[in-house]
Amino acid sequence: MRKLFLFLFLFASAGLFAQPLAIIPQPSQISQGEGSFTLSQATTISFDATKPELKSIAAQLNEHLNKFYGITLPLNEKSKPTLSFRLNKSLPGSDEGYLLKVDPKEIVITAKTPAGIFYGVQSLKQMIPVSQNGPLTIPCAEINDQPRFAWRGLHLDVGRHYFPVSFIKKYIDNMAMYKLNTFHWHLTEDQGWRLEINQYPKLTEISSWRDETVVGHAGRSKTYDGVGYGGFYTQKQVKEIVQYAADRFITVVPEIEMPGHSVSVLAAYPELGCTGGPYNVMTTWGVHKDVLCAGKEETFKFLQNVLDEVCELFPSKFIHIGGDECPKDRWKECPDCQKRIKDNGLKDEHELQSYFITRIEKYLNSKGRQIIGWDEILEGGLAPGASVMSWRGIKGGIEAAKQKHNVVMTPGSHLYFDHYQSKETEKEPLAIGGYLPLEQVYSYEPIPEELSADEQKYIMGAQGNVWTEYIPSTKQAEYMVFPRICALAEVVWTPKEKKNFTDFSKRMDTEYVRLYRYGVNYRKP
Repeated sequence: MRKLFLFLFLFASAGLFAQPLAIIPQPSQISQGEGSFTLSQATTISFDATKPELKSIAAQLNEHLNKFYGITLPLNEKSKPTLSFRLNKSLPGSDEGYLLKVDPKEIVITAKTPAGIFYGVQSLKQMIPVSQNGPLTIPCAEINDQPRFAWRGLHLDVGRHYFPVSFIKKYIDNMAMYKLNTFHWHLTEDQGWRLEINQYPKLTEISSWRDETVVGHAGRSKTYDGVGYGGFYTQKQVKEIVQYAADRFITVVPEIEMPGHSVSVLAAYPELGCTGGPYNVMTTWGVHKDVLCAGKEETFKFLQNVLDEVCELFPSKFIHIGGDECPKDRWKECPDCQKRIKDNGLKDEHELQSYFITRIEKYLNSKGRQIIGWDEILEGGLAPGASVMSWRGIKGGIEAAKQKHNVVMTPGSHLYFDHYQSKETEKEPLAIGGYLPLEQVYSYEPIPEELSADEQKYIMGAQGNVWTEYIPSTKQAEYMVFPRICALAEVVWTPKEKKNFTDFSKRMDTEYVRLYRYGVNYRKP
């Protein structure tokens, strides 16, 4: 009761007293001045009306202000005071950087690109008092800010559990709030295929649906719920989500798993497997030995046709092709796979996987795209232009960077948000295991000490992963992501020398009140 009273007091008083600057992620440079700017219905948003992206940013800001504060600002009217968006290509620093100045008479956000303006607006939104009580007074300040890394990612697995379009949009909104810019959408799994492919209708008729789901922890449970489960995204919905993300300067990177984690595909098209089946969409979690056959030409024809449609739907530079946890048992016994090994002078099944990934890479390269995959794609030799996501610790990332391949760091030890947030696991929702408290996420340093200064440039950034074996609802997904997403944001945006967990924790006191107001189901510290 005492904690509840304190929380309500903080919430009620947030609008009655000057709110300290509590921006997340912490900006590169920030100085607070004297006085404040009062945001009101009389404030106009001024910008170059010939720039549709700026108009979109203004509209999104107005939507936010109307929803949480009940005001809508006029656009490009001559009334004063003003909130101005100004593009200046000669501004020093990153294309995603911005300069935000607040004085008693006006607010000016200047950036090289609309992306910088957008990020300046996110900081401005965090400077507005959380509560509606009292005037919306924004402290005078000057912020000169830019991101540390180009890839600031968050992942969501919709293969194990499907999430509605409305939640995907909210997920993207939450990413944008903390200046993350890459949404890794894990669309296919042994337990479900979630993407409509026109040329292969059975992927949504059969592969998107499993007969039931294991109850409790897989490996320890033999109980199933007996309830059919499924769902998929139509191409129209995908286009809508991709555009929604683009309006928030977020790139959607789709993942189509291959050659492993593909049993759902085999359930619909058994001829693509080594044994010919029959196969069923998996009802339990884990790694399964049935994989796509690397010896059959039909497999590559299928994947190329699927990727044709994927590339039409997703304009991203990168296409994620998985490549992880691919058992080689079936390949060892498969005459087609063994013939492929012999005909191509391959050493073993690991080199067969390298052949597989390289062939897919060449096809995607021919379409102007690049592949990225989990660090297992290093096994047997890395495809020439492939980028690597290092999840099994940092070793794969180090190895790839030393080979001059781009890397996204996402080690399970620090960035797997499906892990428990407390050692008292009985008090937490069922999770896959592990222990990842907020401080551990915050402590992560994406650039390994083992890399030379020249090799460090291949670290594109870092990403948090949300695997959903044990995350069946949107409410639980938010619980697992928040507040760890806030720590991730500072890992990938804030200069290393500016990071301080004690200071971050103080700023989070304000952020928890904001999240409560926004209706986010975060885990309370």
